[in-house]
Amino acid sequence: MKIVFAGTPEFAVPTLQALLDSPFEVCAVYTQPDRPAGRGRKLTPSPVKQLAQTRQIPVYQPEHFKSPESLTELRRLNADLLVVIAYGLILPQAVIDTPRLGCINVHGSLLPRWRGAAPIHRALMAGDTKTGITIMKVVKKLDAGDMLLKTECPITDTDTSSSLHDKLAKMGAEALIEVVEQYQRGTVRAEPQDEALVTYAHKLDKQESVLDWKAPAAELDRKIRGLNAWPVAQTTFGGEILRVWNSALAHRPISAEPGTIDSTEHELDVATGDGTVRLLEVQLPGGKRVAGKDFLNAHAAHGVKLGL
Repeated sequence: MKIVFAGTPEFAVPTLQALLDSPFEVCAVYTQPDRPAGRGRKLTPSPVKQLAQTRQIPVYQPEHFKSPESLTELRRLNADLLVVIAYGLILPQAVIDTPRLGCINVHGSLLPRWRGAAPIHRALMAGDTKTGITIMKVVKKLDAGDMLLKTECPITDTDTSSSLHDKLAKMGAEALIEVVEQYQRGTVRAEPQDEALVTYAHKLDKQESVLDWKAPAAELDRKIRGLNAWPVAQTTFGGEILRVWNSALAHRPISAEPGTIDSTEHELDVATGDGTVRLLEVQLPGGKRVAGKDFLNAHAAHGVKLGL
């Protein structure tokens, strides 16, 4: 079984590692071109490329597949299967059809719910009680291919998008290996998606990060945890941007205007439009991320109103 792997960010690394540790042959890796990163804006290879290079796997980094050369390059690999996970490029039909067994994708949701760019974040922010991994066939329409395997993961009250990311990355690797083994045995079963149940996980925007304290506490709590680790929820404290990395619901009422801090229980509790949010981890410009209790020790915050 000759496999071409296409992926770019850290989310794809466990799946590539699982394939490299399996009996299957990863004959090539496709990933996004090196991008500027860090304070020096130095060109930096993707996490997937870095792993591939440690195993001397050939790496290809086309900007797109519009040129005949890029398609010829892929055909020469003579792959049985193309595995895609968070690659970052839309694949034309000619690419999808090139491998003998076609192309499959590892997606971080329970399809058909949350097709699109930010399924982990949207599931958490919407209040879903579970998410998971779907292995599906790749078709030209976004995340619309037949499903080959689904595995579920509960969403807890303490999960952030970062913690779910790590759980699902590991689950995706395990699920992918199971599906490739099914391909090898000839036991793959495909299930069409129900178009009536489709929802879309639109790409995150930095403008979504501003917290509106008039919203209900439950909604704000999910938003804070859902925007960790990017773009990170934010408000203002004393005219400065205050980034809010983590939170929980505080099950006590505060008789104050939304956005007002109440520290009578030595917790960074904030009144909202309905209920109270406890800020567990915050950060001021130029400072480190600190626990809410430590923030209270360093700042006179009781009674201060957050936000503009």
